[in-house]
Amino acid sequence: MGLEWSSPGERQPLLFPGGPRSPRVFGRRWLVLLLFSLLAFLQGLVWNSWGPIQNSARAAYNFSGLDIALLVLWGPIGFLPCFFFMWLMDNRGLRITVLLTALLMVLGAGLRCVPVEDLAIRRKLIHGGQLLNGFAGPTVMNAAPFLSTTWFSPDERTTATAIASMLSYLGRACAFLVGPLVVPAPNSTSGLLLYSGSTGVIKDRIEAVMYAEFGIIFVVFAAILAYFPARPPVPPSVAAASRRLGYRTSICRLLSKMHFLLIALVYAIPLGFYAGWSGVLDLILTPVHVTQVDAGWVGFWSIVGGCVVGISVGRFADSIRGVLKPILLLLFSGATLSATWFTLTFLSNFTHLPLTTATLYTSCILIGVFLNGTVPIFFELFVETVYPIPEGITCGVVTFLSNIFMGALLLFLTMYHTDLSWLNWCLTGSCFLSLLFIVCFRESYDRLYLDVFVSV
Repeated sequence: MGLEWSSPGERQPLLFPGGPRSPRVFGRRWLVLLLFSLLAFLQGLVWNSWGPIQNSARAAYNFSGLDIALLVLWGPIGFLPCFFFMWLMDNRGLRITVLLTALLMVLGAGLRCVPVEDLAIRRKLIHGGQLLNGFAGPTVMNAAPFLSTTWFSPDERTTATAIASMLSYLGRACAFLVGPLVVPAPNSTSGLLLYSGSTGVIKDRIEAVMYAEFGIIFVVFAAILAYFPARPPVPPSVAAASRRLGYRTSICRLLSKMHFLLIALVYAIPLGFYAGWSGVLDLILTPVHVTQVDAGWVGFWSIVGGCVVGISVGRFADSIRGVLKPILLLLFSGATLSATWFTLTFLSNFTHLPLTTATLYTSCILIGVFLNGTVPIFFELFVETVYPIPEGITCGVVTFLSNIFMGALLLFLTMYHTDLSWLNWCLTGSCFLSLLFIVCFRESYDRLYLDVFVSV
């Protein structure tokens, strides 16, 4: 069961079933999950707000191609202080960490709304706001397993992790709808944009979106400030009450264990590669005459489908415990087959596969559904494998690696993007290699072992 990770003293629980403070759950756990999920949703929405309306942003604020790339890159760059947020979560708890994260988001959203006439200053303010929103990324991406362990019983943990972690992705997906629906494109043929003030109209619509996002974020921040406990009065499980390793000890153990680093790379490489691949999906599909709008819809349904699958398999994993590895094998098999199908479709002259809109849509969406659906399962597997290392530290190291990989890929594509067909082969290869590594990976369920056997 991987118990060599911890000493008997470290595995000793702080409470016992049947005692005066036996494990129990509280109804307020759903309110805590709702507030955190809303925060994660809004962080993803703000992070991806500029990509779907980049042509309108260029017209309204004179953004260059580098500016648009930086607006996206501030997300991965925001993970640089990831280790600070891991320390804060481990030493100060969930409430302080989430409050600081929400405050950064309020400041970032407010900074984008400062009414300055000088476009050069306004662009700098928008960049600063996006960076502050990026600093909120480590918490909304890493804290889901920590929240689920702190507030939820063992038969609800994976479901809670799936909901909390998937809402950030859903926010990114909704950005594909909110921006294009509210902000007109500069080449629109509607009468609204035929006069000389068309740029002003685009700018007004963009500012309306930013003001609305700022208002909603402020309301969520106020709600978290009013009520967001660090922990329940009584832990929901034996594992939640057990002693954990310290911050420095945890980091050293994680980085010294090849067993953990293997599964961390299995997560970081294909998920980071997929994030970069989906960011330039419109350029990849341009040679087969798929428009930017259609590519945006493909991205939207890929993420939404992945959220649905992630939450569904999370609930399934709670119902039948100890099946995280088989679920990952199934999802990565589907991702590998879908990526292979998509890649070979581009070689229809040799493979004779039909190159149609339906096949491109289906294969692209399936890739996103299978890969995005693995995120909460990976998080739970990481935590089970390295327990009693704290959840926030474990997931923080993994998402830090993933975002470094994604940021490096996006930066490379920004500087050198001509023929991007090689990305299809790299995505397929990364999915296949990860599938092979998962087959060889020996999973352990230390946290589940403690809950089941000590409870008995």
